[in-house]
Amino acid sequence: MEVINQKQTPKRNFKRSLIVFIGNVLGIYLICFLGLGVEARYLDDIIVLVLFISLVNAILWPILTRIAMPFLVLTFGVGALILNGLLLQFFAPLFDIEIKGAAMILAPLAMAAVTTILSALITIDDDSSYYRSVLRDAEKKRKTEIKDYPGVIIVEIDGLAYEVLCEAIERGEMPTMKNMIDSNHYTLRKWETDLSSQTGASQAGILHGNNEGIVAFRWIEKSNGNQMMQCSGISKVPELEQRISDGNGLLVDNGASRSNLFSGDTDNVIFTFSKIMDFKKLYNKAWYSVFSNPSNFARIIALFLADIIREIWSQITHSLRNVRPRIKRGIVYIPTRAATNVFMREINTSTLIGDMMVGDVDVAYSTYLGYDEIAHHSGVRDSDAWFALREMDKQIKHLTDANKYCPRDYQFVIQSDHGQTNGATFTQRYGQTFEDFVKSLLPEDMTMFAKLSSDEDHFAGSSPFSRDKKKIKKEEKEQQELSDSEVIVLASGNLAMIYLTQWSQRLTYEELNSYFPELIPGITNNEYVGFILVKSQEHGDLAIGKNGTYYLDSGEIEGENPLEGFGDNIVRHLKRTSSFEHTPDILVNSFYDEEADEVCAFEELVGSHGGAGGDQSKPFILYPSSWKVSDDEIIGAENIYKLLKENLAELKK
Repeated sequence: MEVINQKQTPKRNFKRSLIVFIGNVLGIYLICFLGLGVEARYLDDIIVLVLFISLVNAILWPILTRIAMPFLVLTFGVGALILNGLLLQFFAPLFDIEIKGAAMILAPLAMAAVTTILSALITIDDDSSYYRSVLRDAEKKRKTEIKDYPGVIIVEIDGLAYEVLCEAIERGEMPTMKNMIDSNHYTLRKWETDLSSQTGASQAGILHGNNEGIVAFRWIEKSNGNQMMQCSGISKVPELEQRISDGNGLLVDNGASRSNLFSGDTDNVIFTFSKIMDFKKLYNKAWYSVFSNPSNFARIIALFLADIIREIWSQITHSLRNVRPRIKRGIVYIPTRAATNVFMREINTSTLIGDMMVGDVDVAYSTYLGYDEIAHHSGVRDSDAWFALREMDKQIKHLTDANKYCPRDYQFVIQSDHGQTNGATFTQRYGQTFEDFVKSLLPEDMTMFAKLSSDEDHFAGSSPFSRDKKKIKKEEKEQQELSDSEVIVLASGNLAMIYLTQWSQRLTYEELNSYFPELIPGITNNEYVGFILVKSQEHGDLAIGKNGTYYLDSGEIEGENPLEGFGDNIVRHLKRTSSFEHTPDILVNSFYDEEADEVCAFEELVGSHGGAGGDQSKPFILYPSSWKVSDDEIIGAENIYKLLKENLAELKK
């Protein structure tokens, strides 16, 4: 592992400072020219104002942000725009300039946007001024004694498969990752998820060393009054963490959690869903690094708005080019993509850099959601997805560059929690939803509840502030429907679950055939179903396909092998899932076309994950080559926890 012994001080870059100055001047002039609330007679006045505001910010901004930090955090950064605008509005009249109305917000946004565009055009990628401001603040909070062992920053790129990463590196989309691998200071490995190849199961295993009982993204608990448990929701995730945590999570020893589903047993959290209702934890000193520079948050908003425009353009071009497979992305998805691909990304990087500059945190874990969100809706290898990975690579560069200025060394682990596999959906292929298909195989008078969407896999998309009366009423209605239903159908990517809730126990294969003789043959004969998992009273666990049955307990195969092409460890995964308390009566996995590398999701997503088939169960981990890691195949998220936990302990020896 390369160790940086000689720490540096971020230097002033005259070229960068000049671009920022020109961008700020042009930004204010643009708002003035468009008549959006800035009135100035001469360009000279704008130039002098920008020079003056730069001096004022250098003196007052650190003080103002420290005083107003609770307000900035509670407004998720919008307060920084207001504060910046108020400074402009207050001092502008001294230079015969008037800033009124919406221009108070538009002016700082335009200043940041023009600066960002100019920096990109002139290919300036120098963050020394940002590092300086963060470092200056960090030195005030730093403990006098610097730790003599390295810390670790773990970056999770949600949903990025090993093969897609390799392809991105080959295409030149991720030069920072390529340099890390080529340096021989890092080792890149493929690992294999559990059967529930989704964030909930993987992060439970990675951050707590325990994902036992997590059947899928959501499941029904017959023994708990047919309650629905899921890997999202402000009440469900904290409960789930209580179940899986033994108090020895990955981050329990002086760790930090940034934008994760679970906390890893640390209280140093930002946007961590299992503790998001604890408002005392919302205010975290790491936020200082986001607002340490007056233009930083305005830059984030400018990038956010640019991504909204990019998504609108993408929807138009995908439609004109008739890209297939394609789903309807809709209006709501547009800001959702920008929130995950830009806002959360930038907050993660800023707070991690702040953690590193202070130097106290021993291990930080942060999830970057953008690629996964985009791959779900545009496709695993779509141009939108490559763009997300290019931007993600820049975040890794910002983090590794920051290491030059930190008081102690930080090592890096870059990994993913699962991959994704492309394909047209079940509804697109079959012309009928999976819910309606199952309903056609059951008696007409049976009441059914179905939920075939796991968009909330992106836990950042939900907020405790969004729990209005309408949403609470909707949840209560859903719970009533669950209680009244005799059959419940759920989906998690290309994995589907069928629960017959008139019975409190899991029905056996024999009972299912006795009560519903058309159900199992109907499902297994569907051309878009790969296999089902059921439990036989006589033979134990069975995987049944169109033309054959795999007796999982004995290893015998009758007819064709229904698990062919689903990986060498699929039997192991199925048997483990079948042992869980809340495994459904029938677990359904879609087909997998090896030649086309496609599955079909039971929900409306182009790229999907949750079941078995293709790259969705083949993520990656990049770790320091100096670490002690066995050459054995890494199977299951719990083994990633062990790998990380053991090496974190070694660093402190």
